[in-house]
Amino acid sequence: MHPNANNVVGGDANHGYDNMNFENTLSFARQLDKKDPLKSYRSLFHIPKKNGKEFIYLCGNSLGLQPKAVEKQLQIELTDWKNLGVEGHVHGKRPWLYYHHFFSKSIAKLVGASQQEVVVMNQLTVNLNLMLISFYRPSGKRNKILIQANEFPSDYYAFEQQIKLHGLNPADCIIEVMPRPGDVTLRTEDIIAKIEQHKDELALVMFSAVNYYTGQFFECAEIGKACNKHSINYGLDLAHAIGNVELKLHEWGVDFATWCSYKYLNSGPGGVSGVFVNSKHANSFDLPRLAGWWGNDEKTRFEMRKHFVPQPGAAGWQISNAPVLSMAAHKASLEIFDKAGIKALRKKSELLTGYLEFLLRQKTEAGGVGFNVITPTNKKHRGCQLSIQTQANGKKLFEKITKAGVIADWREPDVIRVAPVPLYNKFEEVFRFVELLR
Repeated sequence: MHPNANNVVGGDANHGYDNMNFENTLSFARQLDKKDPLKSYRSLFHIPKKNGKEFIYLCGNSLGLQPKAVEKQLQIELTDWKNLGVEGHVHGKRPWLYYHHFFSKSIAKLVGASQQEVVVMNQLTVNLNLMLISFYRPSGKRNKILIQANEFPSDYYAFEQQIKLHGLNPADCIIEVMPRPGDVTLRTEDIIAKIEQHKDELALVMFSAVNYYTGQFFECAEIGKACNKHSINYGLDLAHAIGNVELKLHEWGVDFATWCSYKYLNSGPGGVSGVFVNSKHANSFDLPRLAGWWGNDEKTRFEMRKHFVPQPGAAGWQISNAPVLSMAAHKASLEIFDKAGIKALRKKSELLTGYLEFLLRQKTEAGGVGFNVITPTNKKHRGCQLSIQTQANGKKLFEKITKAGVIADWREPDVIRVAPVPLYNKFEEVFRFVELLR
């Protein structure tokens, strides 16, 4: 870990945080909670309990907690379905025909885009495949995809199969950027160097903005500059980034992105996904894509014409009508984000995760538990998640803290992933978690 991990990790008086040095005491953690301007948001979520006692829930990077408003939002749609039947499409409180429009403003703020550049639809890997059909267009020697080493398997499977659909060999067409010997995370200069090395061969550069295993938040803007310089399509998977870090997709020159909503967006298991398509492609109607009637021009959709006329912008990539019940849960969570604001959440996240890192370092120096945090120390290069690499008996350690009331996440071969989420986690929980590691 970085020797200065215990230094202040950000915050300003406008958000209720003063510059400070951390202290390894319960009273200090409680003082941070008392000063937290976002502390009331915890009450908006259901906290899992066992025998009446709340778990220390540090698994928002895998599944976010349920907002209490979900039940009310679902009931609105269930009531309209019960009372109106098919008429709910037009006469419901929130007419189902236009349901995807209800998310554009909130999502655009979270990803740094215009409303025309985003749409909520489908599931993450479904959307990734839809985007690859349009933006992985191998031609001649430009047929390769550049990705990070050890990419999330679902994404890798999509890359393999898309390459095969073009009659190509994945072994020849996938280029992985590897960490340097002795490193766990990637360096931006190595990513850029790899792009420069293969600039005449690359059809696509595709990264997860935040790596699921290490928690590294990549310098997406710098990668975008390199891609745009050589007219290489650039895509991002935001599964671990949206609702976690500040995003500026349009400014970064991203061509497309997709994400899920069940992690930091707290929208339920298997929650609906979404996509970003840069406005420069808004009217690229000749760009190959799969089609369905919900992506067709809304003005002529119900005229049942034979030929597909896509809507401008991201909405033109829709295939099917909105999964309303899943989207109702999504709406409940996004209303919370609208009120809290991603900037304020990010401020607290940096402090919360910084405090966790400080406490872990204190325990290591005191000879408590042998482990190493493989997530970057620099707050600009990480979000909520810290990945703790254990040494001997790491799985047993994980099982013990689980029995003691911690919900975290184990990743083979030796990593415990923990993510203190600013919407509902407390500084006291972070302190108690590290105490349990003893």
